[in-house]
Amino acid sequence: MSNSKSVSIDKICIGEVAPGCRKVDPILIADGVKRQFGGLTAVDVAHVEIPRGLITALIGPNGAGKTTFFNLLTGFDKPNQGNWSFEGQNLAGMSPYKVARLGMIRTFQLTKALSLLTVIENMRLGAQKQPGESFLTSLIRPLWIRREKEITEVADTLLKRFKLDAKREDYAASLSGGQRKLLEMARALMSEPKLIMLDEPMAGVNPALTQSLLDHIKDLKSNGTTVLFVEHDMHMVRHISDWVIVMAEGKVVAEGPPSTVMKDQAVIDAYLGAHHDTDLGTMSKPASTRSKKGDTK
Repeated sequence: MSNSKSVSIDKICIGEVAPGCRKVDPILIADGVKRQFGGLTAVDVAHVEIPRGLITALIGPNGAGKTTFFNLLTGFDKPNQGNWSFEGQNLAGMSPYKVARLGMIRTFQLTKALSLLTVIENMRLGAQKQPGESFLTSLIRPLWIRREKEITEVADTLLKRFKLDAKREDYAASLSGGQRKLLEMARALMSEPKLIMLDEPMAGVNPALTQSLLDHIKDLKSNGTTVLFVEHDMHMVRHISDWVIVMAEGKVVAEGPPSTVMKDQAVIDAYLGAHHDTDLGTMSKPASTRSKKGDTK
């Protein structure tokens, strides 16, 4: 599971490695993004850049603002202030479906599979440029059937890759939690994203499927897709990510290669407080950092 092909820092970061450091080739840049809920500041990110073509982990204790930050970047929530851009295009105020059309796709900690649709129907929904979605066009079968066949072929290929082809005609409601995670990831790939954002991909997954999910995440990078994921399993973070960004109390407090970040005093304090002699990389889902439903993370 080790990330054997590590990337040298000078190919990722320009200058000194520090919170908010500039990247050689960033795909996503956020500036001054702040989100407040009454008197609580959930997110207060001065500057952060996500490197292109790599696997970046976004970590931090519960309540750090990680999922809220995800929601802001993808248009599912609106900040009090701030700007962010994807591939040089400003995304502030843009609707989630428009963000997705640009190639920035996310998954959720609680899976969003449509339970009363079959697995293949869920997959078809993830594809873009579907003429059959137009009311008038949908009435004339020859105008959309060719595109639907193309979409179905891509969907079947992905289902086989994710070992869900045997479940093709089953309702999504019948899938296990891990299989739903796989389905959500496979469906996200139907739109051929440039950046995929995974919110706790391992949460609630049976250990038997963990390695499969890890392999699929690494395959995304191999296929040229940039990955940004939220995760609490420090063992996974250390062995799969090229870069790690740490949030605490809404702010980015550290970033860098996983081997360095795990020993950063600011990171250790954020997670463990007085237990400063513990290497986070040796931990696997500590009780203090397991996600809780409804948490702002």
